[in-house]
Amino acid sequence: MKKLFIFFTAGCIGALANSLIVWQFGQLGISGMLGVSIAPSLSPAWLYPRIVWGGLWALLFILPLMRSRLLYKGLVLSLIPTAVQLFVVFPFKAGKGMAGLDLGMLTPLMVLFFNAVWGLVAALSIRAAR
Repeated sequence: MKKLFIFFTAGCIGALANSLIVWQFGQLGISGMLGVSIAPSLSPAWLYPRIVWGGLWALLFILPLMRSRLLYKGLVLSLIPTAVQLFVVFPFKAGKGMAGLDLGMLTPLMVLFFNAVWGLVAALSIRAAR
């Protein structure tokens, strides 16, 4: 049970880092410069579900793979929510086309980068909790 609590909390921390970077990229115009229309406002309604989902996704850290390579595991696990975002959420839930390409051609790369931040921060949080 303690491990699950640590993983969930680490995922929430990772999701907060991810969300702040997504928001900051939008605020600084980095997303726009790259031709990607992702510039959310930093509001509780946007932030809360992202943090909860980040914690839920981090429960995947319970899987018994790459135990000695936690940062690498974080990067590999970040590919799962990336795939869901690109191939389920964007096309079917948000109506933004397959892989979110309606938001810009570099959207898949940005989602990959943002979720890698989640995976690395979550892994570092798990390491710090041990």
